[in-house]
Amino acid sequence: MNKMEEKIIYRKQYIDKLIAYKDKSIIKVLTGIRRCGKSTILNQFKNYLLDNGISEKNIISINFEDNNNNYLLNSDELHKYILENTDKKVKNYIFLDEIQNVIGFEKCIDSLLLREYLDIYITGSNSYMLSGELATFLTGRYIQIHVLPLSFKEYLSYYGESDELKKYNDYVTYGGFPYLINFEDENAKIDYLDSVYNTVLIKDVISRKKISDPLILESVCRFLFDNIGSCISTKKISDTLASYGRKNSVHTIEEYLNALLESYILYKVNRYDIKGKQLLKTQEKYYLSDLGLKTYLLGKSFNKDFGHILENVIFLELKRRGYKIYIGKNDSSEIDFVVETNNDLIYIQVALSVRDKNTLERELRPLQNISDHYRKYIITLDYDTNDYNGIKQISAIDFLTERVDI
Repeated sequence: MNKMEEKIIYRKQYIDKLIAYKDKSIIKVLTGIRRCGKSTILNQFKNYLLDNGISEKNIISINFEDNNNNYLLNSDELHKYILENTDKKVKNYIFLDEIQNVIGFEKCIDSLLLREYLDIYITGSNSYMLSGELATFLTGRYIQIHVLPLSFKEYLSYYGESDELKKYNDYVTYGGFPYLINFEDENAKIDYLDSVYNTVLIKDVISRKKISDPLILESVCRFLFDNIGSCISTKKISDTLASYGRKNSVHTIEEYLNALLESYILYKVNRYDIKGKQLLKTQEKYYLSDLGLKTYLLGKSFNKDFGHILENVIFLELKRRGYKIYIGKNDSSEIDFVVETNNDLIYIQVALSVRDKNTLERELRPLQNISDHYRKYIITLDYDTNDYNGIKQISAIDFLTERVDI
């Protein structure tokens, strides 16, 4: 496909954030799984700058996955190149894509930040970048903008809002990696998801972490992808793999799991004791950054757990909106999500449908057992809206398209 013909969705949520932080003396750090659209967002922001009077000669844009830029993978050379190609008399905009490929980039970025005429934007595809020396060097001097694949609302902005439930099913089957809109054929979509999955595993997990047993790693992926939204411990993963004849240790599983989290292929959600008002350290839940990867790795036949799939979609939407998210425990009851915002809490149950009386009672009970007065919601794929003594039932489609908020 000719590059001029590529279809692109405008990522307004992220562009607006970059505009808000433009010319502020902090590093703008875009993070997220590979192929989620970070490079495109930088390019869209670059176009915004050009449309608003910034000269192209005052913009430096470097992608460190392009072999043509290999000579800049040395941090000293990169530092020298940027200083030699910028004008100290005006503001210059520096875009450094996949900066983690530059050895020792932290000191380079730290030094560049001293130049008030430089406005710096960087991207990276693993959280390790922000947990090491970059955080040490730049404490309080960077803002993280976490990028996710397309939201359902962004997905509909391209495919249209008619027949939303069918489009929702397509969305959870193939996911929201932005470049997928360039493919109509199902096999081509699966091939693309194959390339994403293997690129993440090879570049961000196996190579970087020097994984010695890729087969065990893939078994861990299969287990986690098949158990999204379920309480899991590393011992449970280890025991399950051992029962299949795949010898491992809990320590190895922990290492592999942390590597998957650092690559943003998965997110971990901790449990929160509602009565004790404290985080619990066991039985976390895991959600996928993109459900298309589940279809790719496990096949469509494993995409029948529609309740947990909806739960994963709601989790990603809550994360996209910047909430702190926990799994709730209230005595023996479990709450799907406890959301923290502005020192307030929101309790959310997610269910495919509650039109069955017994299902409705089962979903209401954990919320009714909470004695405080924070907001409580049930989010379902039903288009019904109801109020059960202050517990509001809202449509997932309405929530995902922002027709209804919480």
